Formats: sequence, structure tokens, C-alpha cells
Amino acid sequence: MLKATYKKYILNFKNPSGTSRGILRTKETWFIILEENGKTGIGETGLFRGLSVDDVPNYEEKLKWVCKNINLGLEKLLVEVINFPSIQFGLEQAFLSLKSKDKFELFPSEFTKGIQTIPINGLVWMGDTEFMKSQIKEKLKTGFSCIKMKIGAINFNEEINLLKSIRNEFSANEIELRVDANGAFSSNEALEKLKRLSELNLHSIEQPIKQGQLQEMAMLCEKTPLPIALDEELIGVFSSEEKKKVIETIKPQYIILKPSLIGGFLGSKEWIQLAEKNKSGWWITSALESNIGLNAIAQFTFTLNNKLPQGLGTGGLFINNFESPIEVKNGTLQYNVLNKWKIDLKGF
Repeated sequence: MLKATYKKYILNFKNPSGTSRGILRTKETWFIILEENGKTGIGETGLFRGLSVDDVPNYEEKLKWVCKNINLGLEKLLVEVINFPSIQFGLEQAFLSLKSKDKFELFPSEFTKGIQTIPINGLVWMGDTEFMKSQIKEKLKTGFSCIKMKIGAINFNEEINLLKSIRNEFSANEIELRVDANGAFSSNEALEKLKRLSELNLHSIEQPIKQGQLQEMAMLCEKTPLPIALDEELIGVFSSEEKKKVIETIKPQYIILKPSLIGGFLGSKEWIQLAEKNKSGWWITSALESNIGLNAIAQFTFTLNNKLPQGLGTGGLFINNFESPIEVKNGTLQYNVLNKWKIDLKGF
């Protein structure tokens, strides 16, 4: 008989991390644990307060309901929790984990054998100019050739000067620079800001204006001198018809997939198919999950064979993350088979 339980876990940041939504000190996450015939499976339902569409008062009630009705099976449950993409993702992981020979090896590959790696971007958090500069130096020192910088929190001219100072030292051939505005620009000033940013040979900008402004975003993507990547725009879009409308209306240069926020593996695959059909590029990013969720996202990402740097370097941000084989080295995410998982499913 299949049995399911859930647990809440609070991740603590090593350093408070600045975003356009404020300073993050902790990150709440949840797990679904399955037990059947002496085997266990685990999946992380990576709720992101203030960003997840399923950040609703009855979230825990839904998790309770899922555990109570676990014997409906994965397919039916995914339909029942369509408005809870993080729970969809947790369920997908948990069922895969239960069936796997090793509960943490969901997609066996050259990555999980420790033979191949995944190129990733180095993430630079918002803060004052000196703090951001020190992070950039650190990323370059540790072998990153692609850096993603969050912008929109300090003065725009300061951010431009900071980007200029990087470009003065490193050409676009040496360092790929991505910026993420998290919707910080107003629609009437966005194009002018994009023009200024494009002079710095950037790779792309994520979500320049707030989500839900389809026509404004479509106009920006049409006129922009700098490739635009949709991020928050994909959150809360559930049906295939709605997804199709977003991609076909906006015609973005790229989309960014966060499995915890868009319905896990199945949700990501659906977006990828639509993007490729419309000649939009894509990459995958974690959303501050613990190493359990990050592990699942990384293994899934590797199977998709996308050569762009992915956004998967967030595992080292927390002081109480779970020890795992996943490590960041020379600008890549690696699976070090010599490192073992250290997690007590009954006691954490």
C-alpha cells in the first residue's frame, strides 16, 4: 500500500540575498515523501512565497489532500493539482524517486555518472556597487564565463557603469553577460533602457517589464536591440491554449523555465515545444530549491541536451542545505559520485 507524508523545511541563506522583491534571509520549502514495500521516494515542492502562483492560504491543505489521495496515482493527481505547479513538480519527483534504484538518481545519464557536466551562469545578487563588484570578481576567479546580474534595485546609471566596468575588462567573447530586471522597468521607459543596455554587448535581459502586459511585451520583443527572455511571464499560465497565446503573441527571443513554478517536467516540456516551434531559445533555472529539488532539475536538464549555460548554481546559498553529490566547479554543475547524500528522511 502506497503511503504519503509531507514535511516543511526552512532553508537559511548564508548571506541575505537582494532581489527586486527585497532581501531574502530564509526560503520555505516542502517535501512529499512516499513509502511502499520498504522503499521510499522524495520530491521537493518548491513553494516560493511572493512569486509562486500557488502561494495561497490553503497550500498546506492541498498537500494534506494529496497525501490522503496518493493512491489516485500520478496522472490523476497532476490534473487535480493543476493550479499548484510546485506540488505537481514534487509529485513527479517523488514517484520517479520511488521507482528508481537509487532514490536520488531520477534520470540516469553521463551527468549522474560524473562523466559530463552542465555549464551554468554565475549569479550576482543585488546590492551596492562595491558588493556587486566583489561578487563578479569572485565568479570570474572561480571559472565562470557566463554571469547573470540582477538589476533594477539600485540607480540605473550605476548599474550601467558597473556593467561598463566589466566590459572594459572583459570582451563579450570572454564573458557572457545576462541581466535580470525581474519586471522592474515601466513599459514607457523600457525600450530606452534596453537601447542603453544593448551597447554593452549583453547576451539577454530577463523580464524587463512586469508580467501580464502581453501587447507591451510583444512590442518590446519586436523592437528590442537586446534579446528578451520571458521568466515571470510563464507563471500562472496553466492551459495549453494560454501558453500558446503567450508565445505566439509575444514572440520572445528566449524563455526561462523554472520547473517549481511552471508545473515540473511536463510543464517545462510543453513550454519548450511551443518555444522551439516559434524559434525561441530557452534555458532552465532553479528557483532556490534545496539540493533535492536542484538535483531533480539538473538531471532533467541534462537529458534535454541544451548547450546554453543554465541557471542552476543556487545550491550553495544555504547554510542548512542537504549534503549531496552536486557541486559547482569551474563554471559548471557537476555530479561528484564520491560525495554521498546525507539526509535522514525520517528526521529532517
